[in-house]
Amino acid sequence: LQLQASGGGLVQPGGSLRLSCDASSFTDGYAIGWFRQAPGKKREGVSCISFEGGSYFYADSVKGRFTISRDRVKSKVYLQMNSLKPEDTALYYCAATEDGDYLETLTAVAGDQPDDMKYWGKGTLVTVSS
Repeated sequence: LQLQASGGGLVQPGGSLRLSCDASSFTDGYAIGWFRQAPGKKREGVSCISFEGGSYFYADSVKGRFTISRDRVKSKVYLQMNSLKPEDTALYYCAATEDGDYLETLTAVAGDQPDDMKYWGKGTLVTVSS
């Protein structure tokens, strides 16, 4: 099972980016979480979404600026990032727990517990700088 994050890049403060997570190798039913890791800092939870898309969570640091969504037909999860700040600079990862349970994913993301996630994609780098 593989996840693949993409869409990172260099953007000025106040700008926007949309990250994508390709989860096409997963069977139905997996919740997906986004984590990020800035240089010299621990990996932290950013957002997560249930398989159906009706339940989601945002860390306080991104609430009101980031929007998570998913396209079940394309097996993709998106993270729309608006009003980006320099402190959003990090490697961004999408991840899933072993059985894709939403509550387990929520606990891991909200609690900044990346070790509870089993499947990880390669990170995509987001740099916010003028």
